[in-house]
Amino acid sequence: MRNRSQFAWKSFLKSLMVIALPVALQNMLTTTGSMVDTMMIAPLGENTVGAVGLCAQFSSLMFAGYWGFVGGGMLFFSQYWGAQDDDGIERSYGLTLVCMMCVGLLACGFAVFAPELVMGLYTDKQSIQTIGVQYLRIVGFAYPLQVFSVAMSALLRSTERVRIPLYASIVSVLSNIFLNWVFIYGKLGAAAMGVQGAALATTCAAAINVAVTMVLARRQNYRYLFRFRSHFRWNRALVKVYFVKCFPILCNEVLIGVGNMVINIVLGRQSEQAIAAIAVFRTLEGMVISFFSGFSSAASVLVGAKVGAGELEEAYERAKRLVLLCGGTIAVLCMVLLAVHKPLLGVMSLSGESLRLGSGLLMIYCAAGVIRMCNWTQNDTFRSAGDASFGTILEITFMYCMVLPAVCLSGLVWKLPFLMVFACCYLDEPIRFLLMQRHLYSGKWIRPVTPQGMAALAGFRKKYGETEKTETK
Repeated sequence: MRNRSQFAWKSFLKSLMVIALPVALQNMLTTTGSMVDTMMIAPLGENTVGAVGLCAQFSSLMFAGYWGFVGGGMLFFSQYWGAQDDDGIERSYGLTLVCMMCVGLLACGFAVFAPELVMGLYTDKQSIQTIGVQYLRIVGFAYPLQVFSVAMSALLRSTERVRIPLYASIVSVLSNIFLNWVFIYGKLGAAAMGVQGAALATTCAAAINVAVTMVLARRQNYRYLFRFRSHFRWNRALVKVYFVKCFPILCNEVLIGVGNMVINIVLGRQSEQAIAAIAVFRTLEGMVISFFSGFSSAASVLVGAKVGAGELEEAYERAKRLVLLCGGTIAVLCMVLLAVHKPLLGVMSLSGESLRLGSGLLMIYCAAGVIRMCNWTQNDTFRSAGDASFGTILEITFMYCMVLPAVCLSGLVWKLPFLMVFACCYLDEPIRFLLMQRHLYSGKWIRPVTPQGMAALAGFRKKYGETEKTETK
């Protein structure tokens, strides 16, 4: 293997910033928009903040349902991009989009036609349920639009066109803030709609995001989004290998999504102050995840493209450094968040007991968040290189054998304090980190799907196997 001194750090960091920074900025904008949403509905009361926060957890369940296809799609997009296989990119995008849209339409149906069922699942507080039902009936129409935007963004990022989704997000977030002001409070002649106005603003902003993305892509002559016939020209071999690669990721995201839903059900049966605190926490948590998403996308592209091109040693070296850089960046961000958390929580209507709980949530998260994001980056790295099973099996096993029993017992049976229940959500992270590090350094996660990558695999395995034996001796 190449030694540390031979690694092209300058080129690597430049490529990382080109991909990761715009993605991080895009997600920071989205998170800032969510934060502003929370601030703008804060005058409507803690119950409103809590209700919208629980609706966001339903959105997260939808996210879990389609993210398996995003992860699988990016595996193919990045490797085909590295191999310069245009036909492969277009066909895998069409298959990914259809699968994702099925999930988005299903979530839309539940939100619009059965919002009482959704809210009754997440909380037993009637006052919060009533507000959430009003919000879901309108915001449900945003779900298919949001799914479409995510699919386009995944393709654009994987083919190193990260600025288009960034610019679309800027316009979308600014539109959302402006429309919140108009619809929530009844400005410019509009009726004051309260929480329903916030839902309408979100739906309009989702439509704007889709429109801006497509207009910018068309102006830049980005062919992959508009070759519609190629999107649906699938064959049995492609569909088979696609679902073989996506199935473990899909199982991971769905089962983890269901596990998180159970956790949110437990947390949603705490006090009103705790529900408001967790809703605000989820918004601030998004700031950390937004930075992580930049590294995640960079891992998928920088590692996946090299695997697809047959440069397996370079992919291996890049993966190790991505994890280290992710951990360092998230640690700095967590410290910044802790330094300014009290003013932020105060602006978002938390006070008294809810402020105390919100502060405790952030402290627990910042202690465990660095490890969690490193685990997430490693898993995305494995997926982009073709190994969708290892991280999936590990995460599902620990979620259902350790985390869920601990959360349910502490919250529903033993009735422990809220912050202790929340801390149980992170019990597995240090253990999984050690196991994933071992797998990362083994190199066994490199499993190409392109001819170039498969041709280079035997040499990589032989060379790495000899190095591993020497180091063991």
